[in-house]
Amino acid sequence: MTNKILIIGGGIIGLSLGWQLVKKGMKVELLEKNKSGKDAGQFGQASWVSAGLLAPQAELGFEEIELFNLCRKSLELYPMFLAELSKDSGVYIEVERTGTLFAGFDRDDAEFFKRLFDFRKEVGLPVQWLTGSEAREIEPLLSPKCSCGVWIPEDAQVNNRVMIEALKIAFEKCGGQLYEEHIVEKINIENGKVVGAHFHDIDVEYDVVIVAAGSWSKQIEGIPDNILPPVRPVKGQTINLKMNDECMLTHSIRGYGNTYLVPKSDGRLTIGGTVEEMGFDNKPTAGAIKQLLEDAWEIIPSIYDLEIESIDVGLRPGSRDNYPIIGDSEIEGLFFATGHFRNGILLTPVTAYELSDWIVNGNKSETLNDFQLSRFHKEVVQ
Repeated sequence: MTNKILIIGGGIIGLSLGWQLVKKGMKVELLEKNKSGKDAGQFGQASWVSAGLLAPQAELGFEEIELFNLCRKSLELYPMFLAELSKDSGVYIEVERTGTLFAGFDRDDAEFFKRLFDFRKEVGLPVQWLTGSEAREIEPLLSPKCSCGVWIPEDAQVNNRVMIEALKIAFEKCGGQLYEEHIVEKINIENGKVVGAHFHDIDVEYDVVIVAAGSWSKQIEGIPDNILPPVRPVKGQTINLKMNDECMLTHSIRGYGNTYLVPKSDGRLTIGGTVEEMGFDNKPTAGAIKQLLEDAWEIIPSIYDLEIESIDVGLRPGSRDNYPIIGDSEIEGLFFATGHFRNGILLTPVTAYELSDWIVNGNKSETLNDFQLSRFHKEVVQ
C-alpha cells in the first residue's frame, strides 16, 4: 500500500487531490514553487484567475464528446464535493446556477449560434433558441441591438477563489503538509520506479509523485523524455469590474468568440478571456484589455461606468489535443494530473475523486480512459 505521496503544484487540482488523499489515510506533502491560493495570481496561476465557470454545455465543441461527458460527470459531482469541502474547511460554498446566455448581434452571429444550438439539440441538451427580445427578458441589461440568443439553463459557476482557500484549509486540517516557495528540482527514478524527489539540496523519499504543476508540468527534471507531458501555457487575460445597482448581472453572458461576462457572488463582474499562445509571458497588454472591454460593452453597455477592480493574467495548461492528462505512466508511482486547459475548475471533483481512488486502492479509473498520457504514445506509433 502507498504510504508517502508528493504532489507537485499547489493549484486547485493539486490541493483537491491532496485533500482527498489525506482523507483516505495517506501521508501527503504538497510543494508549490510560488504561492498557493490568493497570493498566486501574480504568478499566472490559472485556478485563481479563472472565472469559475461550470459550463460544460456552453464549452462543448463539435468534436469533444469524450471531454464533454467527463465535464458533465464532474458537474454532477460538484454538490457532493462542495458539501464535503464545506464540512472539512468550515467555509460554505455553493454551486450557483446562473446558466449561460449566448447573445448575438448580426447575421454572422446568428449563423454561428444556430450551429451551436443545432449541435446541442442533436446530443440531447436542454437548450433554447431565443429572439433578441426573449434574450432581454432573461437578462434585461443586454444591449437593445441583441438580435438572437441561445439559453443554456443548466450551466453554473462557483466562486473559485473561495474554493481554493477552502481547499488549503481542508488539506491542512485533514493532515496534509503544504510547502510554498519550494521548487522540486528533480523527480528521482530508479529501475523504472519513483523513489523520491530532490529539492532544497536534499533527497526525500516518496512512494508516489503526482505532477499537478499546470503549465509548468513539462519543466520538471527527472521525467524521462518519452513521457514528458505535452503541456504548454495558454495565456488568458481577464478584467474584474465592481458591479453596482445600475449594472447587476444575474446570468453568465457570452458573445461571439471567447468573450464572457460572469457575475460573481462577491460583487465582481469577471470579463474574459483571451486565448493567447505567448509562452510563459504573464503581463497584461493594452490591446487585449481594450478588445475585451469593447466586446463586453457591446453586449452589456452599462458596464461603461463600472470601477475596475483588477486586471489579471493566468496561464492555462493546454495539452497537445487540449484534453486533460490524468492517470499513471510507465514509471511505477509516477502520476499526472495536468493539462486541464479551460476546464480546470469544472474538472476538479472528478479528477480528485477518480485519481485518489486509483492511487490508494489500485482501482484504475474507466472514467479516465480517454485522458491517459499513453494516448500520445499511440499517436507516434500510428
